Amino acid sequence: MFAAAGLSLGEYTALVFAGAMSFRDGLRVVQRRGEAMQAAADAKASGMVSVIGAEREKVEELCNAARGTGTLKVANLLCPGNIVVSGSKEACDALEKLAAETAKTVRLAVAGAFHTPLMKPADEALAAALGMATIRPPRMPVWSNVDARPHTEPAEICPLLVRQVVEPVLWEQTLRNLLAGGYERFYEIGPGRVLAGLLKRVNRKVECINVSA
Repeated sequence: MFAAAGLSLGEYTALVFAGAMSFRDGLRVVQRRGEAMQAAADAKASGMVSVIGAEREKVEELCNAARGTGTLKVANLLCPGNIVVSGSKEACDALEKLAAETAKTVRLAVAGAFHTPLMKPADEALAAALGMATIRPPRMPVWSNVDARPHTEPAEICPLLVRQVVEPVLWEQTLRNLLAGGYERFYEIGPGRVLAGLLKRVNRKVECINVSA
């Protein structure tokens, strides 16, 4: 039983690995995605903040409290106690102050509120790029960041990739659903062991083998 999954941009790597799109098409789509998201980021000062040591309910409370200064949304649900929020620079600044007594915050080295509606109209540009690519049924299910479920139909995969630009990445739920589905051995392909670390925060007993690129 095989499946593939990737975190944010890594979802495209998973799709290429699974044969849903060619390496060439993958590069073209990713390039257009990056250009469109950078243009959206340049339109308004924004950023991302990792909130460590707080559960989603508390992070949502912090976002609501900081939102008076601008847009702020949960963007990445990575693992227990590690949630990333995205929003305007003013709202990120406010959240860091509000969270000072209850959680640790780390401002990420990015210049954009990725995985939030602030990325519009990058989703439309991505949809156009995907429309020019050949998307085939993958040889194994590829799990979407948007709904934390496996997909094998191009008609489902493309809309989910477009939604991923403006909606949260449900990585923790993806891992939990994979484990619940009977997947017992994981491989992290590429440099580093970031994803293996996130998996260990979900279930310490699961085997994860690193395959260097």
